[in-house]
Amino acid sequence: MNISTFNAFKSRNYRLYFTGQSISLVGTWMQKTAVSWVIYSQTHSKFLLGVTLFASLFPSFMLSFLGGVVSDRYDRYKLLLATQAASMIQAVLLTGFIFFGYYNVWIIIGLSALLGVINAFDVPARQSLVYEMVDDKSDLPNALALNSSMVNLSRLVGPGIAGLVLEKFGDTICFGANAASFIAVIGSLLMMRLPKSEAKPHNHNIFFELKEGFSYIKNTPSIKFVLIMLAMISLFVLPFSTLIPVYAKDIFKGTASTFGVIDSLIGLGALSGAIFLASLKPGHDLKKILAINTLVFGAGLVIFSHMPNYPLALLFAAVTGFGMMSQITISNTLIQTTVDPAMRGRVISFYAMAFFGMQPLGGLLVGGISQKIGVPDTVLGEGVVALIIGLLHMRFLKKRKLEKATEDTLQHSPINTLASN
Repeated sequence: MNISTFNAFKSRNYRLYFTGQSISLVGTWMQKTAVSWVIYSQTHSKFLLGVTLFASLFPSFMLSFLGGVVSDRYDRYKLLLATQAASMIQAVLLTGFIFFGYYNVWIIIGLSALLGVINAFDVPARQSLVYEMVDDKSDLPNALALNSSMVNLSRLVGPGIAGLVLEKFGDTICFGANAASFIAVIGSLLMMRLPKSEAKPHNHNIFFELKEGFSYIKNTPSIKFVLIMLAMISLFVLPFSTLIPVYAKDIFKGTASTFGVIDSLIGLGALSGAIFLASLKPGHDLKKILAINTLVFGAGLVIFSHMPNYPLALLFAAVTGFGMMSQITISNTLIQTTVDPAMRGRVISFYAMAFFGMQPLGGLLVGGISQKIGVPDTVLGEGVVALIIGLLHMRFLKKRKLEKATEDTLQHSPINTLASN
């Protein structure tokens, strides 16, 4: 690991954001783990695990367009403060219901849906604001890769802590820890010194701006391709995570700690992938790395799906996490470094729709299929789909390379040279 891995930390605002968000995300992953465990323990329904994922993410799919427009029209900093405060209230409500022993599955799912609504406005504002937190814009890819390291370090630590806390102290502590963790991120935001946001003129209504964002993506092939790839992975492959409680409880005959360990190993692999991406020097072909890591993702899932040996299953869970990481980080980096600043919030809302929006639909699909053919065969199928997507990506890149080579040859041919003279 070289010094350039941490270039973005030279910016004070980014350092504050990174610290506060790191603490908050550990709490978020503790809550996610506890919600999955409580739902499965109360119902023993694989389908309801899919419904829970659907409830937490589908509102982001429905409302992220609106969140993107709001992020482009208004002060992103104030919007982010509001969404973080709302997330804290949601966590407090969830803690209260569990503390008083009100284990109503549909209330938990309803509060998960409320968080999905908040995230529809939070994600475009937060991702767009990272650009403003970094003083030297050449450090932006590094900041985005460090963001992914932060997310995956919390994914590594959060479920592991949650598994132990669930077993030793109960679920109330898991939910309460998440509510308390928002103090850190809200505090860090209040300490920032960002340039004053200029009032933006609103010459058009929200629907016109939505259409404008869609047209921009449609006419920018590089961004359109990345978004389509991410949507396919999110729909067909990423929902494998909803079936991990089944592996922990039924396949490996474990407890809440087993669930936490498997989830943490996926997080460890993803963290390794994020650090690898943060360490890359400028100039690397990110699209090629994305295609290769999609193949790694698929291979990891295929082997994990039917692995009876628990330690080896953990190893391939980590391999899966490593490959999975590129889908999120590289897609975000390719978008953030090429998008027109005036379109940033709207394009990121489409990214959020592709990432968060397709997963709940996939969660329902995977939950239903696993009831019919079993969990291991469902995860195997998801791995095969990832391999196919990776191969299609490689073919697309090869085709683009040949087209570019042909264009260069034609431009430098003697006929064109004479014509230009």
